[in-house]
Amino acid sequence: METTEFEETGATVAKTETDHDRAHRQRWWILGVLAIAQLMVILDGTIVNIALPTAQHALHFSNADRQWVVTAYSLAFGSLLLLGGRISDYIGRKNALIIGLAGFATASAFGALAQNFTMLVSARTIQGMFGALLAPAVLALLTTTFVDPGERGKAFAIYGAVAGAGGAIGLILGGVLTTYASWRWTLLVNVIIAAVAIGGAMPLLKRDRGTDHDPLDIQGVLSVTLGLFALVYGFSHVETTSWHDRYTIGSFVVAAVLLAYFFFVQTRTKFPLLPLRVIADRNRGGSLLAMLVAGVGMFGMFLFLTYFMQLTLGFSAVKTGLAFLPMIGGLIFTAQVSNIMLLPKVGPRPLIPLGMAMAAAGLFWLSKVTIHSSYTGGVLLPLIVIGLAMGFIFAPSFNTATLGVAPHDAGVASALVNTSQQIGGSIGTALLNTLAASAATSFMVGKSNTPLNEGMAAVHSYTTAFMISAWIFLGGAIAAAVVLKSGAPVHEAGDVPVVAH
Repeated sequence: METTEFEETGATVAKTETDHDRAHRQRWWILGVLAIAQLMVILDGTIVNIALPTAQHALHFSNADRQWVVTAYSLAFGSLLLLGGRISDYIGRKNALIIGLAGFATASAFGALAQNFTMLVSARTIQGMFGALLAPAVLALLTTTFVDPGERGKAFAIYGAVAGAGGAIGLILGGVLTTYASWRWTLLVNVIIAAVAIGGAMPLLKRDRGTDHDPLDIQGVLSVTLGLFALVYGFSHVETTSWHDRYTIGSFVVAAVLLAYFFFVQTRTKFPLLPLRVIADRNRGGSLLAMLVAGVGMFGMFLFLTYFMQLTLGFSAVKTGLAFLPMIGGLIFTAQVSNIMLLPKVGPRPLIPLGMAMAAAGLFWLSKVTIHSSYTGGVLLPLIVIGLAMGFIFAPSFNTATLGVAPHDAGVASALVNTSQQIGGSIGTALLNTLAASAATSFMVGKSNTPLNEGMAAVHSYTTAFMISAWIFLGGAIAAAVVLKSGAPVHEAGDVPVVAH
């Protein structure tokens, strides 16, 4: 009897070790699946933008309605991220990943079949909802799969490169699909990407039961979801009205009250949606700040540089997308160097501020372009500098923001990173669009409406946005240098690869 029990126990241990070893051997395939899923979420923020004029013509909706194709996605995505992270912790990351992928693909197919504006906006809203479940699950799975310091650096370097370059890839892919296929393919392509990711996730990921089964913090869920919705809506509303519009002001007031109430509730409730221990760490807080600033500044570079290349240089949508390739190359290079070679030795404090200072320098340089500048003479070199800078920001920030998080907090911590980037993008959209439009109007005061003057006014609006983005990055560099701690990051011995069991 004792021998049988020993043999059965031994067999169980052997089986567990075999399962663990198999999952461990497949971790780089798991990274591939997660990178594909993350790429789909990131590129969807820009791929549809390229197709908007064509979609508007096909579905006959107005310029005023056009912004809602973008805003509907960002509203749902940004406001539901923290809830998505909590659901991921509750139902298990594999379940959250597959549900998110399947839902995102279904919404994309629905949007591709849209026959009117309402169908398209509804599809984009549903995309944002499932994206809010998908994005935290991806980063949480990456966090809990790679816990070895050396391998974690490599994995987050790849993830950071995908996250940073996804917007530019979306521009390239959107331009190619819109030009050579149809605007509907900018949505349909998600079905293919999701199918590949689900096909890889099903056999590679072990089904986990979830790590946090505490009761749901209803007050926290409602206050943070509605608060983030009001915040993103307020910034979106600025684009079509003004900072003085009563609905804009009302949205910001509601957001401030609800988010303040949310943090008050988190200090009082027994099972908070966002345990404040997650954001108490200085390195994590500094990394979240970096993602927020990068979200603001990157918008200035992508949007207005796209305008400059298409409207001033006369580039096609495809050529514009391809023109961003040098930036992607620089980003990929420094993401590997910073996360694999430098971060384990020196920590995030010198790297993230350096990246922000470099981004500021690149944007200051870019602000010198004129109506007579060429791509090679005025854009290429600063674009490379900005790409190199982003590699120093994104990969170390993603890595540091999730380092040392307990497994049951991984989903919420991952959601915070995505929320910071999303809110930053919303701020950038409203702030830079408004200031750029004001700069163009001021430039035309006392001048005749000739094509030359209008072209110069447009370029002046772009360079104003570049200059403001540069100052934002410079301020972010100083703030990150103050907040982040010195020294190499400390890895928690207690962290376990949840998906490997």
